[in-house]
Amino acid sequence: MLNIEEIKNGIVIDHIKAGLGIRIFNWLGLDKVPYTVAFVANATSDRCGRKDNIKNDNTISINLDVLGLIDPNITVNIIENEHITKKIKLQLPQKVENVLICKNPRCISSTEKYVKHVFLLENINLRTYRCEYCDEIISAGDFK
Repeated sequence: MLNIEEIKNGIVIDHIKAGLGIRIFNWLGLDKVPYTVAFVANATSDRCGRKDNIKNDNTISINLDVLGLIDPNITVNIIENEHITKKIKLQLPQKVENVLICKNPRCISSTEKYVKHVFLLENINLRTYRCEYCDEIISAGDFK
């Protein structure tokens, strides 16, 4: 049995689709932090079969929209004094800014550096987004 210390104050990112946890771990830069972080890959889960999770013994700021793009089934647990004080169930965000990049070379967001990359949820089942400027459709998995 794997034994990982309890988190005193921090964040647990749970129910990550197996295989996607390392992407989140790297995106958050957790390999460079001076505090305890546990990354569990391919753990057994009654809810989703197999899952990854990240336990972070520190409070950090996380862009929940990006986490929702990576995997909308993620649960973020906020831990204070060794107890879960808040559970955040993620979903695909309706609008994202500067997370996805338009692939249309003629789009104003591609040609003008000052323009924000803005995408609106197009199809929740296909996990696709539409560029606000040129209507280019891209997948939620294509985040920066």
